[in-house]
Amino acid sequence: MDSVRMIEDWPVDNAATVVVRAGGETVAVHGDQVREYPLASVTKLLTAYAALIAIEEGVVELDTPAGPEGSTVRHLLSHTSGLAFDEHRAMAEPGTRRLYSNAGFEQLADALTEHSGIPFADYQAEGLFTPLGMKATKLTGSPASGAVSTAADLALFAAELQRPALLDPRTVAEATSVVFPGLNGVLPGFGHQKPNDWGLGFEIKDHKSPHWTGSRSAQGTFGHFGQSGTFLWVDPAAGAACVALTDRAFGPWAAEVWPAYTDAVLGELA
Repeated sequence: MDSVRMIEDWPVDNAATVVVRAGGETVAVHGDQVREYPLASVTKLLTAYAALIAIEEGVVELDTPAGPEGSTVRHLLSHTSGLAFDEHRAMAEPGTRRLYSNAGFEQLADALTEHSGIPFADYQAEGLFTPLGMKATKLTGSPASGAVSTAADLALFAAELQRPALLDPRTVAEATSVVFPGLNGVLPGFGHQKPNDWGLGFEIKDHKSPHWTGSRSAQGTFGHFGQSGTFLWVDPAAGAACVALTDRAFGPWAAEVWPAYTDAVLGELA
């Protein structure tokens, strides 16, 4: 695929990308696939998946109380707990606003640690990274933003998202469908969105504009981007996923080049 070479023109020193089909086939790579990059908020996808594993294992349920009063695991995963961005204080009643919250994912990990009796980083490594063979991936900081990984490892995760082996496909389908529909909110870096649709840890494109994916991206596209200049999207309509990792913090440059890159990839896939 010629489109993956577009990362050579990005204003970054280092970048890597990989495109994965729904069957797990890697159809295109460019850049160093084993270089480690900080994921920033792409970390949330890994944390959410570990939480879904915990739910299927009976450690917690979506309705298990967690976070501020009245909040549950479901609220924390969908950014509707009412917690502020980086502060462990509530600014709204649970379920009433879509407030993007790092603190919510930190409290989610705390709840999983409490209910499982296993430190969250260990639970995640044992339940997710090891079974998928993600040998270079590790949680070194906050469960909201502190993971480090490689394009090669995230390709394995992208394949799992499309053809789940660790989870019941119905669980992944629920997690990538809108939770608490109709709630407005801010998509960091892209402003107010009406509505600001989210699943259980997975951001959903729907009708959002502007957005970090492309104009060709289906409304059901889900994933996340990170302030470290990283993203992972899955487009079910295209039957493919894409990972891009860079060494430059997110900014106007990314908002400009990422959608064009995504459209070029989807154009070739079509």
